[in-house]
Amino acid sequence: MSLVLPTLLCLGLCLRQSTQEQKGSLPPPHITALPGSMVGSKNPVTILCRGPAEAEVYMITKVGIPEPSDREKQLMSKMTNSFSITDMTPDRAGLYHCSYQSGGSWSQFSDPLPLVMTGAYDKPSLSSMTGSVVASGENVKLQCFSTLKFDAFILIKEDGYRTIQNQISTHQGYKHEAFFFLYQVSFTQTGTYRCYGVFSRYPHVWSHPSDRLQLQVRAPLAEASDDPDPTNPEPSPARTGEMKEPAAWYPSAENQVRLSLAGLILLVLGMLLAEAWYSRNMPFNGHRQPPGAQYI
Repeated sequence: MSLVLPTLLCLGLCLRQSTQEQKGSLPPPHITALPGSMVGSKNPVTILCRGPAEAEVYMITKVGIPEPSDREKQLMSKMTNSFSITDMTPDRAGLYHCSYQSGGSWSQFSDPLPLVMTGAYDKPSLSSMTGSVVASGENVKLQCFSTLKFDAFILIKEDGYRTIQNQISTHQGYKHEAFFFLYQVSFTQTGTYRCYGVFSRYPHVWSHPSDRLQLQVRAPLAEASDDPDPTNPEPSPARTGEMKEPAAWYPSAENQVRLSLAGLILLVLGMLLAEAWYSRNMPFNGHRQPPGAQYI
């Protein structure tokens, strides 16, 4: 069963081969869609092909149809470099490319432009298995699911409608689902996400978008401190009344010298006091005088 990405890759390779086989050596133009390449059902869109100032005529075609002959190119080409679709329908969705003519030669084809129609099927549901508020560096797991048997789901971030991931759906109970993983998220991944369901047979025809999922990436929690911090859930010991363990005190080298000198002075004073006391209680001949004795 073909899938979204393999289908796009195959079409891209076919386009590259067709580009290499054509005889034109002029540089390719640039193709874009206004207001965007994702178009709701029945909404208008304009495909714009931008070439150099020397371009004489332009040709915008859909990838997958046989390459027109030189005469057919002349009939299909126009002086204008745009192609408007007033009502977007599934048959208008697909890959487009364009080329221009200058000096009698045709340019190479532009890169393919995927034109997607949304709103063809009921919307899926999108939820976060890890919450909508996560810390920077954490992993996020998103789930997209539907009761319809979609072959794949596509995750979109709404800042420019960039395709983030597409995943094959799996059957789980009454629903089909797919999981999207965002690893080690950063603040740049804060934003609004949606998912779409798609069938592999029509890779450019998508469902209605899911409801918006707002993902907020915040800074990691700071370590506990003595200062009040409303973002810190763990109160410090000073705020809870808990006694802190006293920090060890180590005297400096200067204080160690002072303490040593003070101890030495106390030792000398003690020795002097002991000697004075001993001399006071002993006679000159070295014997202790008994109490009440008199010298004649």
